[in-house]
Amino acid sequence: MDDDLDAALTALGPRLRRMRHHRGLTLADLAAETGISESTLSRLESGGRRPNLELLLPLARAYGMPLEELIGAPQTGDPRVHLRPIQRDGMIYIRLTHKAGGTQAYKLIIPGAMGPAEPDPQRHEGYEWVYVLSGRLRLVLGDQELILAPGEVAEFDTHVPHWMGNAGATPVELLILFGPQGERAHVRARPRQNSNHKAPRN
Repeated sequence: MDDDLDAALTALGPRLRRMRHHRGLTLADLAAETGISESTLSRLESGGRRPNLELLLPLARAYGMPLEELIGAPQTGDPRVHLRPIQRDGMIYIRLTHKAGGTQAYKLIIPGAMGPAEPDPQRHEGYEWVYVLSGRLRLVLGDQELILAPGEVAEFDTHVPHWMGNAGATPVELLILFGPQGERAHVRARPRQNSNHKAPRN
């Protein structure tokens, strides 16, 4: 077994106990939620039972997190973020947030376009905020088609059919904030340096 995975599984028991205590759950509560017996849960938390998929999948559902995060999350007190790039449809996604629920942050890298791509707009629940770091982003949003340059931002309801691609020959990198329940990014304006200027009226 890979050393990193073996170490993660060894540390899993104490982490599961901390997670349960943090959420104020008893072994009986968790047993009722997962269908796993209290004695098995107790041995799993103490390291007396080796974790397997049959045990980990119900626990991941109960704690509301992906299985890989349940296994590979850093121990409490470790501030490092262990990034795991994921390739999907020729693009690279890097998840920057690791908590379950709420607004999620991603870095997305789209390789340089080899030619005009055929947009395939999709729609789903949520709200999205996009910031272009480098390159040129092609954004199809409903009936609109936009080209975003570095430093430009777009935000939209993901119920509107949308698609993102590369508008140039070099990779485009962007940050995405995604609210699965429609959460929007809250942007706080910086205070004006000159107090003699009055704020514009809406």
